[in-house]
Amino acid sequence: MKSFILLLSLVFSPICFSATVAVIDSGLDINHQDIKSHVWTNEDEVFNQIDSDGNGYIDDIYGWNFAENNNKLIDYKYQGTFSDDVYLFFEVQARQLLGTLSEEDKEWLKEKRSDKNFIAEMGKFGNYVHGTHVTGIAIDKTNSHAMGIKLIPTEVKPFAEKLAKDSKAKTKKEGFRRKLLSWGMKFLGSQQMKLLTMISSYISVNQIDVANGSFGTGFAQASMIVRGLYKVVVGHEPSEEQLKKATAEFINILVKEGQKMMNAAPNTLFVFAAGNDGTNNDVLPASPANVKTQNSIAVAATYGTEMLAPFSNYGIKMVEVAAPGMLINSAIPGGEHLVVSGTSQAAPYVANIALRVKEINESLRPNEIKSIIMGTVDKKDFLKEKVKSGGVVNKERAIQAARNSITMSLQNSIELAKTQILSQQESFLPPVGFAFPIPLTPMFR
Repeated sequence: MKSFILLLSLVFSPICFSATVAVIDSGLDINHQDIKSHVWTNEDEVFNQIDSDGNGYIDDIYGWNFAENNNKLIDYKYQGTFSDDVYLFFEVQARQLLGTLSEEDKEWLKEKRSDKNFIAEMGKFGNYVHGTHVTGIAIDKTNSHAMGIKLIPTEVKPFAEKLAKDSKAKTKKEGFRRKLLSWGMKFLGSQQMKLLTMISSYISVNQIDVANGSFGTGFAQASMIVRGLYKVVVGHEPSEEQLKKATAEFINILVKEGQKMMNAAPNTLFVFAAGNDGTNNDVLPASPANVKTQNSIAVAATYGTEMLAPFSNYGIKMVEVAAPGMLINSAIPGGEHLVVSGTSQAAPYVANIALRVKEINESLRPNEIKSIIMGTVDKKDFLKEKVKSGGVVNKERAIQAARNSITMSLQNSIELAKTQILSQQESFLPPVGFAFPIPLTPMFR
């Protein structure tokens, strides 16, 4: 009987349902040829400048721009405004990753990395293309649909001027300023997570199956934020010990507040990028990757199935799986494509698997999809002490486990899939030389 069921599962594929993913990011080009047939549509809303469905969001046909509080998921005014050097950077970066940099390339990179105007342009370009690139990966070869959620504005404004004015106006006493610093961190952290909780509520109401979060605040980025706040509010540079303590406090605020985000959408699986600092999230935490719930999963980046990406964060307690995130070709606004590297690219690879699993068995809950993804990885020695599952995700094996789960228990489905799909079915490029790309993951600033 068991062999008969196995034969059926291999020969017949179940009907695929359509799942949904919310791409919480920096914008979405809904007109890109790779994406337009996968765009989520709010069937209860009519484009008439009226809140037709009464949910508080006017004309949210394809999602919502929470960064600027409107339905504009992308600002096309930026299209065609970037220099050729921005695109050339990614070509040179690819050669760097492949270990084929010329002396001319090295000189060019050195020059550009010291050019403040170029770095600023890269930041703007990164935010402009990031959400579309991530979406292209998430919906690739699926029947699913993507909701656009704009969290990161294309041009990010600095923070802390108001705190500076308040601290100088009220008192010059350092004790008070330190209290104001703590208040400022709590305020900033709570406001960031308050916004994310609003987004989660929006996602939950619209019954979204998967949410991809290729954003976050790593310890290094948090240190920069805290250092700036400290200098402005307290009036001088913090010592390294003071900075580390204050940074840990700030990250802990973000992680604690992040629980509210998860609780607001219990029926959604959140897939988070682990971070691009090359550090251990168990030791130097990152948010929201370190928010641990049954409906969240953090993803490290690999080069195919060969190695952990040198820029990738990891953590045997805080990072569940690894997925391909180096030299990933995907859509960018304007009908173009670009090869980009980062845990930002690894996360939607896992979101894509989650969608494929949900398409096959729509009854699976977020924690069950997470169990399938973690339970069907290809174990790798280089990940043994780096991620909780000890392996790289195996898309075909996870899909097979989803098929099995229609007729048997979840654990049996996973164990059987391991015998049915022995190794990765996709081909990857051969191993490359180590290099550290400039990360494009949008960060809270």
